[in-house]
Amino acid sequence: MKRLMVAALLALAACDADVASIGSTQSSQAAAVPSNLPAYFDCLRDRGFTAISAHRGGPAPGFAENAIPTFENTLRAAPGTFLEVDIAQTADGVLVLMHDDRADRTTTGTGAIADLDLAQLLTFQLEDDNGQRVDARVPTLADALEWADGKTVLELDIKRGVRYEDVIGAVEAANAMSRVVFVTYSVDGAARLARLAPQAMIYTTISNARELDTLERRGVDLARIVAWVGTDAPSASLVQALAARGVETRFGMFGEGRNYAEAARAHTQIVAVEDAEEAVRDLDAADGEEGYAALQCAN
Repeated sequence: MKRLMVAALLALAACDADVASIGSTQSSQAAAVPSNLPAYFDCLRDRGFTAISAHRGGPAPGFAENAIPTFENTLRAAPGTFLEVDIAQTADGVLVLMHDDRADRTTTGTGAIADLDLAQLLTFQLEDDNGQRVDARVPTLADALEWADGKTVLELDIKRGVRYEDVIGAVEAANAMSRVVFVTYSVDGAARLARLAPQAMIYTTISNARELDTLERRGVDLARIVAWVGTDAPSASLVQALAARGVETRFGMFGEGRNYAEAARAHTQIVAVEDAEEAVRDLDAADGEEGYAALQCAN
């Protein structure tokens, strides 16, 4: 009897330890999620910190792009990372995470996403970048928004043929406007999205500071704009001109062998990368702070 009681107590203790570990992980994730996105970006700019965005959620061997298990893997390796995801729409009007127009490259199936209904799409397994099947299916945007609550910020790259109105509606239905960033590719796109959703945080392509005047004339709050400046380190003069107007800078560093500390030296506020874990390591080594400095701006 005593042996049974001891075994039971040990099992309970192990269970409590597991629950405590899960709770600690959830608490640390929540602490890394900004509660106010405009204030978060202002903090990065004011303190000279650089944050990280994982391109397509951070795919890796065994982990497909735009998939929830991949997001979980990315955040385990690099807490505080934003996740860039791609939004497509099925034939029956469901918003899903998918970069390509077709399912062929990233799933076991084939066909245009716009010609497949959700039930058909869910019969396909996702594949990683090496073409290996993974234990995951294409998630809906609603699934991703629900999963991300309290864990991360999603950056929503809206693909061709998908209406801003539909994505905004899904975000509002999930009560997620304060924890997403919308990706646009022009001043016109940013102005239109801001008109539809004035509280939205928006990335948009900016080539010179004069384009900010155009946005302001169209009633866009520059506090909710982050400038995407491409995949080359931006000029110091452009970064300074944007910062003088209260606008932060984001650019991409893709490919192998990159030293992500270059993003901090360029005084940019967020850098899109393919290897979030390595980017955190480089930035942590370069920022002169204890730990990954961008986390200090989260709350």
